[in-house]
Amino acid sequence: HSVFFLSLFYPCLFFYSSQFLKENMTILVEQIPFDAKNVHSENNTKELVLDAGFHQPQNDSQNSLFLTPEINAFGHTFRNYDEESERQKGVEEFYRSQHINQTYDFVKKMREEYKKLNKAEMSIWECCELLNDVVDESDPDLDEPQIQHLLQSAEAIRKDYPNEDWLHLTALIHDLGKILLLPKFGELPQWAVVGDTFPVGCAFDESNVHHKYFMDNPDVKNSAYNTKNGIYKEGCGLDNVMMSWGHDDYMCLVAEENGATLPKAGLFIIRYHSFYPLHKENAYTHLMNEQDFENLKWLHVFNKYDLYSKSKVLVDVEEVKPYYLSLIEKYFPAKLRW
Repeated sequence: HSVFFLSLFYPCLFFYSSQFLKENMTILVEQIPFDAKNVHSENNTKELVLDAGFHQPQNDSQNSLFLTPEINAFGHTFRNYDEESERQKGVEEFYRSQHINQTYDFVKKMREEYKKLNKAEMSIWECCELLNDVVDESDPDLDEPQIQHLLQSAEAIRKDYPNEDWLHLTALIHDLGKILLLPKFGELPQWAVVGDTFPVGCAFDESNVHHKYFMDNPDVKNSAYNTKNGIYKEGCGLDNVMMSWGHDDYMCLVAEENGATLPKAGLFIIRYHSFYPLHKENAYTHLMNEQDFENLKWLHVFNKYDLYSKSKVLVDVEEVKPYYLSLIEKYFPAKLRW
């Protein structure tokens, strides 16, 4: 606003300020400084080239630029797991249960069970509507119904990346796996559905939130699982890594098994958007391959909108519904097995 006010008197200043914002907008997307040996890009230009020539566009609209807020809907900093409050105590208890119970054997059992996709048959939008009664107890930033978070994320991305419709749809569906909390889909406990995700079958990195509770996880005492690489080989690729079971892995499984035509980057976002130890703390990169590093660039873009678009300002569902229905029709079959 101050730049706009000064522009009334200093047109030149406004022109150069606008140009600066346009040319440097991508600096608002947090980039983790990987070791030079692990960065698989040919240059350091602002435009990222992904998925074998797939371009990440620069945003040319100053007015639609998504600005990262400093506080969440509760007036606290985002992902603050130390704030003294009743909600924070509940979040910590959630992670205690999650870290103790998410073992390699448990995840293997869940993947085998849910890969059957025999719980229901419905459309993507029908699934969106099911989330109206779901609240994520692991999230210290939000207590609104999940459908609102999906639309807030999608609409924020849509403004800044109007031509990347696959990314709008990815934002809309990224949390649909939380239906696992509902009776029809097994009514799994919160710790088996939501929260930060992490690999199982190898040592639990200290960057995991509330890491201390892993000490009671049986895998910590298993020599096959408690080393840095565990059962994996360095650079094996995340597709070959067993992640803690939850809505991320489930929704990616549903999309792949039902023949969704989203780009690989979209599926990567869905499966790893809760993998905060990776995309916020740069942990577990020793397990990644070249394609993972390329897709991670898009996950960094997405993560800003997923985390910071959480708001008490609600989206008019009926107003935006026709647009998202058109995207669902483009990338998904009419009915999916869940």
